[in-house]
Amino acid sequence: MDDDEEMQDIDSEFPSVPSLLKGKGKAVLQDEFDDSATGVDDTLPWVEKYRPVTLDDVVSHKDITGTIERFIEKNRLPHLLFYGPPGTGKTSTIIAVARRIYGPSFRKQILELNASDDRGIDVVREQIKQFAETRTLFSKGFKLIILDEADMMTTAAQAALRRIIEQYTKNVRFCIIGNYVNKIIPAIQSRCTRFRFSPLPSTEVEKRLNHVVEAESVNLTDDGKAALLKLSKGDMRRALNVLQACHAAYERIAETEIYTCTGSPHPSDIEAIVNSMLTEEFTTSHQMITALKTDRGLALQDLLTARVYLLDQLATTEYRLSTGVNERIQLLRSWVRLRMQSN
Repeated sequence: MDDDEEMQDIDSEFPSVPSLLKGKGKAVLQDEFDDSATGVDDTLPWVEKYRPVTLDDVVSHKDITGTIERFIEKNRLPHLLFYGPPGTGKTSTIIAVARRIYGPSFRKQILELNASDDRGIDVVREQIKQFAETRTLFSKGFKLIILDEADMMTTAAQAALRRIIEQYTKNVRFCIIGNYVNKIIPAIQSRCTRFRFSPLPSTEVEKRLNHVVEAESVNLTDDGKAALLKLSKGDMRRALNVLQACHAAYERIAETEIYTCTGSPHPSDIEAIVNSMLTEEFTTSHQMITALKTDRGLALQDLLTARVYLLDQLATTEYRLSTGVNERIQLLRSWVRLRMQSN
């Protein structure tokens, strides 16, 4: 057997790296969340397909990413606590931080747990402690432990975690992520640098949506985009998920398709309910609302959520009037706000 034939046999038995990158696994093997890699799986949720790769790609929160960038440059990254509403970029930010520190092979240096599933004290004592005890290659640097939805952890698990954070600071940095900071015990909060992720501005969400719409050739109308931005309420994950669902279901996505896909009451339905309650007798109004719920597949909670906005605006106006402000100005402000909500 000559050398060429021998090499072919070896290649067939042990495929080279380029051959492993062929086919469906290409994007995953190169970088699980790197949409710049060629051959990205089109079946991926757009939330993952367009997840930020670098800290510069993170939507908004430039003050947070800038501070963390300075921590990394000075090699003084502390334990981190990210909190705020869902879909505001907490997980995306820490993944970008891990990629910034460790490079494309960052998955080997991090332990990522979802505390809503693994939230007991056994997980802290076994998985987290075992990972924290091992040092990095050549005993340099530190590894990263990401605890997502940590506000769902039990009090006992958080108490055990407190000691581990202190004991293994030389080996590990922790990133605690949660929606509600008040559910994280004070002992853990005091050991972390806290960053609050506020809801994303509509302008920033719109920029990312425009990029996705162009990349995926989505037929999204202007009123559909306005409805999508309104319903997302600063939640980028929700906006992308709704957009992808509508794109799969409809050729053209307008306002009606957005409300239908999300199961939210259409503004015209809310207007009809309010007018009926104000102008018609109880029996007629009750029958109309019941029929509307059945036809549209709406829940009472959805209708109440829309009504709460109106009551909140009326309460604000009443308070301002009680403090002696101009009635004409408040009347105009209330009219403008209600018109904006109905549109």
